[in-house]
Amino acid sequence: MASLKRSTSNLKRDNHLYPVIMAGGSGTRFWPLSRQLFPKQLLGILGDETLIQQTMRRVVCASAPNQVMISTNPAQAESIRVQLSEWTDALSDNFVLEPEGRNTAPAIALVALELVRRDPDAIMLVVPADHIIKGQRAFDAAVSMAATLAKQDYLVTFGIPPIRPEIGYGYIRPNRKVTLGKQGVLKGHPVSRFVEKPNAAKAAQYLKAGDYYWNSGMFVWRAAAILDEIKRHQPALSLGIERIGQLMRSGATRQAIDEAYCALTPVSIDTGVMEQSKKAAIVPVFFQWSDVGSWGSLDEVARKDKAGNIVVGRVIDIGSRRSIVYGDRRLVATIGLTDMVVVDTPDATLVCPKSRAQEVKQLVDILKRQNAPEHLEHLTVQRPWGSYTILEEGVGYKVKRVTVKPGGRLSLQLHHRRSEHWVVITGTARVTRGEAVFDLKTGQSTEIPIETRHRLENPGQEALHIIEVQNGPYLGEDDIVRLQDDYGRTKS
Repeated sequence: MASLKRSTSNLKRDNHLYPVIMAGGSGTRFWPLSRQLFPKQLLGILGDETLIQQTMRRVVCASAPNQVMISTNPAQAESIRVQLSEWTDALSDNFVLEPEGRNTAPAIALVALELVRRDPDAIMLVVPADHIIKGQRAFDAAVSMAATLAKQDYLVTFGIPPIRPEIGYGYIRPNRKVTLGKQGVLKGHPVSRFVEKPNAAKAAQYLKAGDYYWNSGMFVWRAAAILDEIKRHQPALSLGIERIGQLMRSGATRQAIDEAYCALTPVSIDTGVMEQSKKAAIVPVFFQWSDVGSWGSLDEVARKDKAGNIVVGRVIDIGSRRSIVYGDRRLVATIGLTDMVVVDTPDATLVCPKSRAQEVKQLVDILKRQNAPEHLEHLTVQRPWGSYTILEEGVGYKVKRVTVKPGGRLSLQLHHRRSEHWVVITGTARVTRGEAVFDLKTGQSTEIPIETRHRLENPGQEALHIIEVQNGPYLGEDDIVRLQDDYGRTKS
């Protein structure tokens, strides 16, 4: 696919505008490419940059990088930090972590709580991490228009002109009799009506009427205003968030704060607040948008060949039409497909009609019930220091290939339930084992006993590759006690 072009922007940065990237989703409909620990926003679906990198680059046109907030969970935070390493210093204190998913209203309230503490006049630009938007200047203009309305305490959402009778999105109808503001071709209106995901007949009716818009899931409002509206329409949630604020101010433990958050009732910001608020406003926008909600949605944004196929990777095809074929590493060969989706990864392959691509989520639910590892993560997992690939595993053992970037090093750590044996394939490994520090060359090896402090680092100028053999009764990634870490992953 074509590389993402870095769009220019004439938007003047607002010192009180804080983009909030919502990055806690799992993107289950994009399985097997997306996984629970490596969701859709971390994928390079279009261009060289991943969706969250594109999102970050998009929002820093409106605000300084150190004003961007990342709302996510502990399981995904590390991978996100790796992908946003260009902005490491700016984002170092800007991750707001949900210990457990409680839907969008609590997540947004938690960020709003922090922003009000930092800046009482803070305006939040809430954007999902995994959407595709084309037209930077049109996006900037919409943000500027919405921010103007937000300063008047409106809760603003962007309305997307529908291009088909879509049943997977909510719809919004503006009250065009009232214009709240105007900038160029953009206008803001009060919301007349919210509609939950309609049936096919209703969706076709809304498309024909021409006065309904898709709910984009993007919002602009004052942080204080959204907290006030949550208090008005979700008083129990508001009390819980205020309790969390009190715990933070009193210096409570992380565990106490997390327990208070997990006790919150899950609430959607759309149904819990926006659909009930008298301050809801909509700005119909003119940029190209897709939430990339399923494999079939790539039709809207990806480049096609003459037969209407979207082909990525090492693929050989004869006579297929309007199909999506994705090859990760292996050769994928297809003949005579029509309106099909084929996605091949090293450990899982998906084949389905494009019309049923939304049902992939049901497959992931089955994998979760089976406790199958294929829903959780890929065989190759990226880390700040490099990556590891699971080569083989069975009862009591796991074999990995570990790659450490030049100058990279893993945390100083120990394991309670496993030992490890390292063999250097290429490069030089600097090993800390207990009190000893020594180098290993190609072909040399060492043993790391259970409960032994250890660290692996690469002092060389080329990538270090080792084979790691783990043995023990439990081999999960959560059996890691980090004692010191260059990437801020030790528990406080």
